[in-house]
Amino acid sequence: MYALVEIKGKQYKAAEGSLLKVDKFDTETGKQVEFDSVLLVSDEKKVQVGQPYVKGVKVKAVVEEHGKDKKILVFKYKKRKNYRRTQGHRQQFTLLRVQEISGA
Repeated sequence: MYALVEIKGKQYKAAEGSLLKVDKFDTETGKQVEFDSVLLVSDEKKVQVGQPYVKGVKVKAVVEEHGKDKKILVFKYKKRKNYRRTQGHRQQFTLLRVQEISGA
């Protein structure tokens, strides 16, 4: 069984026991979070598609940890103009462990 969940404007495929790497949450590690913006729920026999969300279905997850991704280098360059700019960025993320998909 899996569900497509919308979290902070992005869509993720959540199955029970799976890890989701989402944009940073301001929630403490070990706390439980619940999402009711489920777009699709599927088990082996049938598929429910929401318009836009499936009613009564919720995804429960636990915050595993917070962290930063690998560094991404942004390099701007214009030929023959002696223009070079380098900038680095590390995106913050939260790891969520999906516990259950209820109401399906």
